[in-house]
Order: sequence, then C-alpha cells, then structure tokens
Amino acid sequence: MNSLQAIETMNKMGEKRSPFFFIIDYKAQNCFVDTPQRAFKQGILFNFESQCNYTEEQKNLTNIELIKKQIPFNTYQKAYNLVIDQLQKGNSYLLNLTFSTPVECNASLAQIFHSAKARYRLLYNNYFVVFSPETFIKIENGKISTYPMKGTIDANLPNAENQILENKKETAEHATIVDLLRNDLSRIANNVTVKRFRYIEKIVAHDQELLQVSSEITGTLPPDYYNKLGNIVFDMLPAGSISGAPKPKTIEIISNAETHQRGYYTGIAGYFDGHMLNSCVLIRFIENQNGQLVYKSGGGITTQSDAKTEYNELLKKIYVPIA
Repeated sequence: MNSLQAIETMNKMGEKRSPFFFIIDYKAQNCFVDTPQRAFKQGILFNFESQCNYTEEQKNLTNIELIKKQIPFNTYQKAYNLVIDQLQKGNSYLLNLTFSTPVECNASLAQIFHSAKARYRLLYNNYFVVFSPETFIKIENGKISTYPMKGTIDANLPNAENQILENKKETAEHATIVDLLRNDLSRIANNVTVKRFRYIEKIVAHDQELLQVSSEITGTLPPDYYNKLGNIVFDMLPAGSISGAPKPKTIEIISNAETHQRGYYTGIAGYFDGHMLNSCVLIRFIENQNGQLVYKSGGGITTQSDAKTEYNELLKKIYVPIA
C-alpha cells in the first residue's frame, strides 16, 4: 500500500485499539500495515523486544560465517568527496552515507533471523533480514520517546568509552541529530525534553563488541493520539539518524551520492499491541538480490570526518550478532 493508505489504516486500527504491524521503506513509498497474524501468513516474522508473531524458534546457530567482498576504497571515496563538497558549501551539516557490500553466508536468512541477538529482529520472506539495535519511536500512556543512535567504536580499543564520548566530531554529529529529532518531536508533541544525552550501549557483533552512543528524547502527545498513530509515525520520517540535517536538502544529496537503492534499508518497522507502539530503524540489514546477498551499512559524515575512518566504520558494521 502507499503512504496515504498506510496512514489511514494505522489511524483506524489505532482508534479501535486493534493490534497491527507495519513496515515502511526509506522513501515511504512502499508500506505494509496489517495484523501480526496476517503478517505471519505472508512470511513476515518479527521479534521486537520479545513481542513477536510466531511461537516456535528454530535451533540457534553459533557458527554463522559472513564473508565480506568489500567495495574498493576508491569507490567509497568518490561518493564521500561529493558529500564533503556539499557539506563545505553549507547545504548539509550531517549526512548519513550508505553502501551495499556483497557478502557470502553459510546460513539462510531465516537461520540468521532465529540466531541473531538483537533488540529488534525482522524477517521478510527470503527478501531481507534485520537485526537492529536502534529504536525509532515508542508511544505509551500519552508519551512519545525517540532514541537516536549515532556514534560507534570497537569496545576492545583502549579506553574506548572515553574515546567515543570525548571525540569532538562524534559529539557534534550526535548533537546535530538530537537537535533534529527534538525539532521533529516538537511538531507533534508538547514538553519535548532530552531526557538522556549520549549514553553508551554495548552491542555483541559475533567476533567483536561495539559501543554505540544513544540519546533519549521525550514529549507529551494530545489526548486523541490513538486516532493519529499513522500521522505521528509518518510525520517523523525519514528517521533523522539515517538521513541527516537539514532533512530535505540532505536527502537530495544522498540520492546523488549513493550508488545503490536503499529500499527498505533505513526505513522503519513497528508493532502496536493495542496499547503501546514500539518501532525500530531498519539497520543491520541483509538483502537477497536474486541470490546475491548484500549487507547495507553506512555512517554519518560531517566536515570533520576522515574518509578512511568512515570507510572502516561502514565495514565494521557488517556483522551478525550471535553469542
């Protein structure tokens, strides 16, 4: 369904307090909204912080191997230089640049889905699998919260937590996204507050551990918010952490710089249980393109960025999080 149909369906089901699951692609052009049961019948399985639409887990695999066929640095640098040029001209302050990396894996997408350890897991038939650590928005008891995630470092580096928290480039990048999302929330909520700023979360990435930096921003919704769940969700799109600031011009630059179509990657998915809405950003994403697996990943670019560092971060995010 298109965005207008999705908004209308989400509003109606929200008004009736009827549970629904939704998936929206990056451009908000291809949308799925339906009951969790009908999602399951169409081959869509989800597990969002232990809320799921299936009953039987397959046996977990602990020996999943992911082989990266990394893109040449020169290919990355060409897009990176275009972005830096636009940043230096003041057309953007922060831009999330992403690429598709061909990968080989000894497990199916379904096996990856059932084996991955992540806050949000999603399997869409044999099309793509997601194991995302990033919450998009949560809505409960009239309160809306968003949790931008921006900043990644290898947890095994010496003094890694201080390194990431004291890094001026990372601090500025994170502050830009927090300011963007605070403004986004202010369009639909009152009393918008940054409740937590730049806290650390550890993520297990199979053969490594990563530290991710997040913040928590909250606001108060009007009393009739159940009738407007679709409007609220779509008013926040695309997610600030995977686009940049200012949004409209940055999205235009992204379309000129990136060499792939994002599709559902960096879109969102969510579940409304009749009371609470919980949603995630579709990152940590493996897609099946006619039998060739690609892993889509990226990172935020500012004028303080270094091409090689950003390229290495893009590669570091290519992993399957199994214990």
